[in-house]
Amino acid sequence: MEIVNKRQWKINKILYYLFKERFKKKINFDFPNNLNRWDLINQVINQKKFNSYLEIGCDDDYAFSQIKLKDKIGVDPSSGGNFRGTSDEFFQKNNRKFDCIFIDGLHEYDQVNKDIINSLENLNENGIILLHDCLPKSLNQQAVPRYQWVWNGDVWKCIVKFRCREDLDIVTCKIDHGISIIRKIKNKDKLNLIINDFKKLKFENFYYNHKEYMRIMEYNEVLEYIKS
Repeated sequence: MEIVNKRQWKINKILYYLFKERFKKKINFDFPNNLNRWDLINQVINQKKFNSYLEIGCDDDYAFSQIKLKDKIGVDPSSGGNFRGTSDEFFQKNNRKFDCIFIDGLHEYDQVNKDIINSLENLNENGIILLHDCLPKSLNQQAVPRYQWVWNGDVWKCIVKFRCREDLDIVTCKIDHGISIIRKIKNKDKLNLIINDFKKLKFENFYYNHKEYMRIMEYNEVLEYIKS
């Protein structure tokens, strides 16, 4: 977790409101209290009989320590995991592929976009990629640069972008701030959007279109989806 600089956060908030967006409406996703990201990851691993796992962004191993596989690599520049460095540095050195990859690193569009592209290139056939923090409840919670403690970043914009591809099928599980699942199979519900720069999407767009954008499913629905 990055060091909190309250003065910088105040400046970020003022600049965001002045030059980017103001929008007060919020979404109540009503996430279940008894389901965490590692519950879904372990279910995916068990159902698909996966043997290898890569985690990008470990943050003191909250999720990494819960994953029930011996063959696992956790990448983080400051805490947790077993590879000390950035995701870019890891992928530059990496020469193997993984069954399951969980992305929970820097929650900013440009980096998430790179992490997804690199993960797709380092994913085994029939493997699955999961991403954390895909369902922000408010403008503040997704604003970049960050200016509050509870923060998802703008990960959701990458999901919208990749859901426009023919060769990727993506759903989002409504647990633990939103967990999106990416599979390298034919897109069963392609978004037909004409957007020149997905990074410029506004939270207002997300608020009014999040069900369509994110293809949201309940936990049990996702477990059935993975079987298909």
